Amino acid sequence: MLTAIIAVTLSAPDLDVAERAYVKDLHYQVVDRGAVSADLANAWGAPLTQSRRYVLLQPESGEPTYLRIVQSPATPGFAAMKTLGWNSNEILVQDVDALAAKLTSSAFRIVGPPRPLGSSSTVRAMQVIGPAGELNYLTCIPKEGGTFIKTPAKSFVDRSFIAVLGGASVEALRSFYQDQLGLKVTPAYTTTVNVLQQAWNLPEDSLTHMALALISPGFLVELDQYPAAAQPRPVRSGDLPPGMAMVSFTVDSLDAFKLPWRVAPAKRREAPYNGRRSAMLQGPAGEWIELVESK
Repeated sequence: MLTAIIAVTLSAPDLDVAERAYVKDLHYQVVDRGAVSADLANAWGAPLTQSRRYVLLQPESGEPTYLRIVQSPATPGFAAMKTLGWNSNEILVQDVDALAAKLTSSAFRIVGPPRPLGSSSTVRAMQVIGPAGELNYLTCIPKEGGTFIKTPAKSFVDRSFIAVLGGASVEALRSFYQDQLGLKVTPAYTTTVNVLQQAWNLPEDSLTHMALALISPGFLVELDQYPAAAQPRPVRSGDLPPGMAMVSFTVDSLDAFKLPWRVAPAKRREAPYNGRRSAMLQGPAGEWIELVESK
């Protein structure tokens, strides 16, 4: 069973621009940087990433959930929310309205201004497109916690806490995350998703089928059924997917999983593995999933 999100990995056409944006505007801190080793490139099943620069960022709170950005060429045909796979990184913040004012002159483009998530919700969120073409939800959870997430931000901008996945069938996503990864998954339900409606030029009252795969009171995976016209993400053979490339989760033991590994378990030296084993697999929407042992 998954226990937490340890990292979200982005492919960025300009690593320096992306790093400056997250450090300057979202107060992330650099904890490691370097070039992707041959061992790490092979651990991802992405040999083209060897020798590319990367940076590992940690939120101001010091929480051990990282943002990893890898220098990668732009991929024609990629746009946030238009292809299947990981489509949004949701990050905890303390004051979404103050953050929106700060981001009006930044490398982040606001595509959804702050608003409650539902007519009676005390959770407020905004959506921005970042310098790697990635979509971020910036979300304020009240001090008493939300329905599923009970952990509000510990710093002005804190850590990733929800990874949003777009697939062709919500039931296929539910089955995989419940039966293969051992998570408790809610029944599917329908709701409006403003940024998705905008991306696809859908009517304002269009409904999205979705479910939630619950990891802990601090983390979950949102499973969205995308419009039928959504295509698999274009990925160069041997390279990382563009935009939100992969999500890494901690697990107690990789031996507990009987999965068709994309890359088999092995120890990795670099942060954030620090000598722990990791393995790669691919989900039903083509999403790259990395599992990292907790110890």
